[in-house]
Amino acid sequence: MKSKLLALGMLAATAVAPAVVAPAWAQQAPKEIKVGQLYASSGPYASISMPVYDAFKLWVDEVNAKGGVQMQAFGGKRIPIKLIAYDDQSSTATAATLYNQLITQDHVDLLIADSGSVLTSVGVPIAKEHKQFLFDVSGTGAAFFSDDNPYIALMADPVSTIWPHYISDFLNDEGYKEGIRTVAILYSTNDFTGTQAAALKGFFERDKKVKVIYYQGVPTSTSNYTVLINNIAAQNPDAVLELGYVGNDIAFLRNLQDSGNQFRFVFSIYAGTELEEIEKNVGASAMKNVFSYVPASNYEYKPEAGMDQKAFHAAWDKKYPPGSGVAFGANAIYGYMTGVVVQKTLETTKSLDQMALHDAVFALSGKLKTLDGTFELRKDGAQIGEVTPLGQLQEAGKDKLNLVAVYPPNLANGKAILGK
Repeated sequence: MKSKLLALGMLAATAVAPAVVAPAWAQQAPKEIKVGQLYASSGPYASISMPVYDAFKLWVDEVNAKGGVQMQAFGGKRIPIKLIAYDDQSSTATAATLYNQLITQDHVDLLIADSGSVLTSVGVPIAKEHKQFLFDVSGTGAAFFSDDNPYIALMADPVSTIWPHYISDFLNDEGYKEGIRTVAILYSTNDFTGTQAAALKGFFERDKKVKVIYYQGVPTSTSNYTVLINNIAAQNPDAVLELGYVGNDIAFLRNLQDSGNQFRFVFSIYAGTELEEIEKNVGASAMKNVFSYVPASNYEYKPEAGMDQKAFHAAWDKKYPPGSGVAFGANAIYGYMTGVVVQKTLETTKSLDQMALHDAVFALSGKLKTLDGTFELRKDGAQIGEVTPLGQLQEAGKDKLNLVAVYPPNLANGKAILGK
């Protein structure tokens, strides 16, 4: 009888004993973390894509030199990064094929989008369909972000609907005080600049101070702006906002100088964000007093993770010496900053499951300060931190320009110069 009771007691103890869950690091750690990325070595988006790619490679080399990323999910073991990268040659069709290849054939653990909204646009639905989390470097199109898609987060730029608000704020505030009353908006019809143009038009209409008297979209492939500039001049606006990619800005600024037309305020996205590239193709005289965004390549934040701007610029020049063909600018910052986010994600994620990566990325929101400012996400993955100041390219000696932050006042380090 005693033996039966003992047996029953042991059985009962066995039945109620809690299951022992092995810690994540008890599982075999992967030999490497496979990271897939696209880049464009040629075509209209190469000038923004290659700096991102080269900067991300710099981060990969930096991490692997230390043995890899130290991952809590595998007991603090360092695991090296294997970068699998393909050249989409600025083609959305090629990019779509390669995004699929990285997911379905290479089975990458992490997926990094190519630079800019055009080449990101085809990756968003593919990543969502395959439930693969997409690290969106700089695709800021508003349509990429929705409550039904948890498989995306914007890394290095604010979403286009909020990015340009300092432009309208400046014109409605300081510009209005100085007599700015009318504005012309000329934009390239793509997700990046089209969204910014619509947002700006909405800001001006909301505030009812500066009036939009010209609003025109043109193909992103536009390479001659002479007729468009003359049409704008006929409307006699006080301010002209040209929103395009690097090639658009180069053509616009060249044609504007050749036309002889002058406006009190001229804005171009890449005159400041890719200063070296634009100046090389346009010259300093065509850029004098042009307004632009002030990127982290020209503005020093105090990062709590990764290198600061000076250290990164020095590392960039060491790896890619001046004259090597790739200009240092905003997109170099974007590529490295994306690497910093990837590193913090891998360090803290509970596993390599795609939703675990999602959770780790979103856990960084509002807490991660990088050389690109504060990383902060909206619940749909749109970036709402890292808003760049408005700046102006002011003369700093013969054929020399200095990008001065002029707005908002708390970020300004100089005063705007408006034309007469």
